[in-house]
Amino acid sequence: MAKIPGVDSVVGGVLSVLQAQTEALAALPGAVQSLSAAVKNLAEATAGARDTVITMNRMINRVDAIVTELEEPLKALAPGMARMAAILDDPVIASVPETLAQVQRDILPVLKTLADTNERVAFIAGSTERIMTFIDETGRTIAGIPGAALLGRRRPPTARPPATT
Repeated sequence: MAKIPGVDSVVGGVLSVLQAQTEALAALPGAVQSLSAAVKNLAEATAGARDTVITMNRMINRVDAIVTELEEPLKALAPGMARMAAILDDPVIASVPETLAQVQRDILPVLKTLADTNERVAFIAGSTERIMTFIDETGRTIAGIPGAALLGRRRPPTARPPATT
C-alpha cells in the first residue's frame, strides 16, 4: 500500500484522539458515581453545618438576652469595682491576715475570759440572791420566836485588856 505523506500522522492522531475519547467515556460512569458520592457528602455536611448554625443562632440569642439584661447592672458596678481595686492595691491590705491572726491570738482569749466572767458574775449574783432569801426567811423565822426581839437588843461584849502578871 502506498502511503500518502502526512495522512498517516493525521490518521494516527485521529485514532489516538478516538482512543482517548473512548477511555474517557469508559471512565465517565465511575467519575459520575464519584461525583454523586461527593455531592451526597457535601449535602450531608451542609445539613450538619445548617444544624450547627441553627444551634449557634439559638445560643447567640440566649447569650444576647443575658448580656442585655446584665449590661446596665455591670456598668453601674464599674465605678465601685475601680474603687475596690484601688483599695485592694493598698499595702495595708497585705497586713490584714497578720492582723487577724494577732486578733485571734490576743483578743479572742480576752473576750472568752470576759464571757466566762459574765457567767461567773451571774452565778454569784444568783447565789447571793439565794443567800439573801435564806437570810430574810431566817430573820422572819427568828422574829416569830417569842422573845427574839430581846436578842436584837443585846450589847456586844466590851473588849477587856489582856491580863498582865
